[in-house]
Order: sequence, then structure tokens, then C-alpha cells
Amino acid sequence: MPIDFLIIGQGLAGSLLAYELMQRGCRVLVVDNGLENASRIAAGLINPVTGMRLVKTPYIEQLLPVATAFFQHLAKEFGQVFYHEKKLLRIFKNPGENETFAKRRLNPEYSPFFDETDNPFQSDGLLHPPHGFAVQKQTGYLSTRPLLENLKQFFINHDAYVQTVLSYQDIELSPRLQWRGIQCRRIIFCEGHWVAQNPWFSWLPLQPAGGEILTLNFEKILPDYIINNGHWLIPTTPNQARLGATYQAMPQSNPNGQAALLSSLAAMLSIRHTTVQSHDYGIRPCTLDKQPFIGHHPAYNALLIFNGFGSKGSLLIPWYCRCLADHLLHRRALPSHCDINRYAAHCSG
Repeated sequence: MPIDFLIIGQGLAGSLLAYELMQRGCRVLVVDNGLENASRIAAGLINPVTGMRLVKTPYIEQLLPVATAFFQHLAKEFGQVFYHEKKLLRIFKNPGENETFAKRRLNPEYSPFFDETDNPFQSDGLLHPPHGFAVQKQTGYLSTRPLLENLKQFFINHDAYVQTVLSYQDIELSPRLQWRGIQCRRIIFCEGHWVAQNPWFSWLPLQPAGGEILTLNFEKILPDYIINNGHWLIPTTPNQARLGATYQAMPQSNPNGQAALLSSLAAMLSIRHTTVQSHDYGIRPCTLDKQPFIGHHPAYNALLIFNGFGSKGSLLIPWYCRCLADHLLHRRALPSHCDINRYAAHCSG
């Protein structure tokens, strides 16, 4: 029997899209090579207000409720919590950041994301705020690895998963769209940075960015906040946290990455007895204009891409899953800012 959608890649984008389409009654098959990917390594940080200028993520009022509802639904589906809401302590690196915050706090559009009643500096003296701080709310992190493992088993249980290394030569476009003899209405590529090798979508201006994350064990109990001073520290247990992330424009590991992260930690916390449990490296699928790549190939309408979510995938992907599913099943237009038609002139065929 023909399937509706063949989805290439079981990272966060491919997994959540496949699940969304299956919940809407579609016949889906996920093809994945089973290797480690950036989604499994990612810290899954969700933070509505980011950067030195403390700027709201565009469309945050739509993105955040959809993401939290999606992850709550998955928690009920699998009997396991994946999204952990936790306040974020933003430690300012210079007086200018404090001045920016002073302006933001007067803007009513930003008030839902700052908690001015919370003071984390009343007890242990572990934290360093030489230039001030802000407490952000509606923040947290997604446990991506267990979520992806649960979704993989879900797909297997529904005969919707194949583990294999994809060869593009196995995809036939005519007379019927098929892969290894399996007919499908659409093929959706969710390959992360590997899209640069895709013969149909390599023309898109991907800007892959490498990043490193440390998992650390601490002798002391950590403050119950995500802490950010340019790098972030996410406590996952009272004595363990993830620290990240470095950023390399070229997708290759930085030999000084671990030292840079540990130096950043020393600027956050007065904790000396720390051990590194693991050191992970992944490649983010960032894009030239900082917007996702979603939509149909200009010449082959049955081939689509769902990619380019960069370092904010946990926040962005659920809402864009809904957008793409609505487009595919109800012919609703994709948001113009993410539709790859914006780059159609660059497509060579």
C-alpha cells in the first residue's frame, strides 16, 4: 500500500513532524541511519528572550504555547516528562546589558518573560553578578535524547521506521515517486546539516555551526536555575548539569572548546570541585537569514524540506510542524518567512 509521507531523518524535526502527521491519520515511514545526531546532543534550551540585546524570539506568542502543549501531550503519550520548566538567571557581562534590561523591563511586551519578584542571591554565595542580573521565566529545557528514543520506539511499533543509510539514487521521481519500491505521495527531507549533500536542496544557503556541550558532576548542590552569562548551565539533577555551548562557524570541533566552557563556568559559579562526565559535539543546521527551510522543491513538487531550525529547534519545531501539516493536508499557505520560495531563484534544477 502506498504511504503518504516518507520522512528522511529522525532528529527532532523529522520525529515531531512524523508524529504530528500520524496523529492526523497519515501513513508515514521514517528513514534514519541510526547514528548520533545534533538533536540527541542538544541541550533543548527554550528561552523566549535571548542575545546581548535581550530580544524576544519572533512569533514567540505563537511558538511557546504550541511547543509546551506538544511536549505535554507527548508526556501523556509516553508516561514521561520531557519538557522541564525552569527559571533562567541571566547574569550580565557588562553594564550595557544591564542598561538594556532596564529598558526592556519597561516594555509591556516583555513583562511576561521577566520575574522581578525572585531573588536567587539570598543564600549560598555561589553566584557572581558583578554587573547585575535578570530572572527570566517561561524558560526551560527539553530532554531530547529520551524523547527521540521514545518516538523511535513509537514508530517501530507502528511499522513506521526503517533504519538504513539513505542513498539518493534509490529515490525514483517517475513514473511514480518511490523509494526502494515503496510508493509515496511526498518525500520530506529532515536531514539537519546533511542537507548540504542533498542533490535537490543543496542550493539552499545553509550555514552549519558546530557546538560543544559538557556534562559535569558537582560536589555541591547547584542553584535551581538555568544560568546564562553568554554560555549556559542547565542543572539536570541537584549535582549534575550540562554546560554549553561553543559556536564554530566552520563545522569542526574546537580543541580549546572545553577550556573555554570551563572558564565560563568559573565566571558563573564559585565551585572548584567539578568533573567532566562527557564532552559532546554536534553541528547545528543554521541558515543564512536565521529562518527555517520549509516547503516544496521549485521543480519537483513532491519533494519537500523541513530543516534549518538552528539552535532553537525545541521551541520552533512544534509550531512549524503544525504549519507544514496544515499546508499538506488543508492547502494552507506556509508562512512566507520560512517558505523556501524565497530562495527559488538560486535553484539550478
